[in-house]
Amino acid sequence: MIPDRQTIAHLRHELRTPLNHIIGYGEMLLEDVEGSPLTGLAEHLQRILADAKRMLGYVNEFLAPAKVEAGMVNVEHLPLEMTAPLDSIVADAASLGALATAGGSSKLLRDLERISGAAEHLRDLIKNGVVATLRSGALAAAGPTPVAARDSRQALPDRAGQSAILVVDDNENNREMLSRRLAREGYKQVTIAKDGRQALDLLGTQPFDLVLLDVMMPVVDGYQVLQTLKADSQRRDIPVIMISALDEMESVIRCIELGAEDYLPKPFDATLLRARVGASLEKKALRDEVHQWATKLEERVQQQVAQIDRLGRLKGFFSPKLAEAIVEGGGEDLLKTHRREVVVVFLDLRGFTAFTDSSEPEEVMSVLGEYHRAVGQLVMAHEGTLERFAGDGLMIFFNDPIKLENPVLNAVKMALDMQKNFAPLRTAWRKRGFSLDLGIGIAQGYATLGTIGFEGRWDYACIGSVTNLAARLCGEAKGGQILTNQKTLARIEDAIHFTVENAILDFTGEETPARSENVTQAESLGEMTLKGIAQPVSVFNITGVKA
Repeated sequence: MIPDRQTIAHLRHELRTPLNHIIGYGEMLLEDVEGSPLTGLAEHLQRILADAKRMLGYVNEFLAPAKVEAGMVNVEHLPLEMTAPLDSIVADAASLGALATAGGSSKLLRDLERISGAAEHLRDLIKNGVVATLRSGALAAAGPTPVAARDSRQALPDRAGQSAILVVDDNENNREMLSRRLAREGYKQVTIAKDGRQALDLLGTQPFDLVLLDVMMPVVDGYQVLQTLKADSQRRDIPVIMISALDEMESVIRCIELGAEDYLPKPFDATLLRARVGASLEKKALRDEVHQWATKLEERVQQQVAQIDRLGRLKGFFSPKLAEAIVEGGGEDLLKTHRREVVVVFLDLRGFTAFTDSSEPEEVMSVLGEYHRAVGQLVMAHEGTLERFAGDGLMIFFNDPIKLENPVLNAVKMALDMQKNFAPLRTAWRKRGFSLDLGIGIAQGYATLGTIGFEGRWDYACIGSVTNLAARLCGEAKGGQILTNQKTLARIEDAIHFTVENAILDFTGEETPARSENVTQAESLGEMTLKGIAQPVSVFNITGVKA
């Protein structure tokens, strides 16, 4: 009989599984008895381990991949060399059982029974013949009668400072041996699953840091579990170490390609298991840390993007300094409704209504764009707050939300800079046939300020009679003029002088010599009756500031 590759794989798996049990339980028993009152049992255990490893060598040689490929494997009979060491294992296990019972060490009997059971299972394979076993389908059996297993559905203990490991194997002895070996290495949170379906159920409901996964299992094998796990975006980062009696390179490559972290052949070496489990868990911890940092970074980026967006909106009517303070959490209280003395500035284009009546909409929008660019940046540069745009009209106020040392002076300097920036526009527009000019009004007084609007669209408003006065002064201003009232001028006594009939006077009207500090030049236009203002207003045209 020339078996196919799958048959050989199953045969190798079935022969090596009981040997894995003998070696695994034998090594743990040897660790238990060495240095204890039962150290006399060590000699028997060492012989069992030596015989099992010798048999494993026979199996590896008998079913070597090169021999399989060359068709040199005769599965009619297993190597006759296997009989002697197998008989020796059975005899030594029986002797150990008797010694353990006589010495009152009944706790060793359970593992000795597992060794004996594995040896008897292997003897049955040899006795019945491989061909008969293959034909009967007995290779699918799981070996000796299972002993009581730990409940795989129990709740995981607290994960603090520890790692949760899932062991998946259809063979009870494999599961029990692996979980015990892991417990000896200090891993206390070990859960077991008897097949691939139960493993997937557990992975869907409980957190794990590592999976030790058998390859060959009925119904849902290890490959399918691995594929399903790696396709799950929530659990694909859980490292998986494949464990199987299969050692063909093809199987190893397939597992790695499917996303396995590592691969361990059965019977597994305890030192190698310790190293690879530790390395996989360390990598998992590092990946988790990177993921946490990435999540925090993503949240931080989203926060910063939101702050930048909010900052951009706030800079639409606040100075950059104030907008940044609000975004950083230091300026929210400044926006609550309150009353304060402010300086209000209105500016408006003279001749704009006639211009819009005779121009195309595209021309109007182009002119407004040039106008806004010429004056807009000056608002922020002089620490003003832009209250609103109204076509060609702008309203700006000073001394709120952030207080200024001399808000009238800020307003006057801004207005003068605006007229200066506007001059080239006036000239260019006239060449295009547009008769437009800029008038500005400035007034100081008390107002109520705060946010108004609704969710998603808020503005910062300034409400009071001072806004009406500034608007009326702006309405009276001719092109190139900056009009204000005497009360506003008085607020900058140390910085302002004005001319009346070519005489330099201070705000009291008395003649005074020139002073070295900054002076603002203003000419009196007399009293004006302004719409909505009960009393006539003394109006002045500000013409400049000199050092």
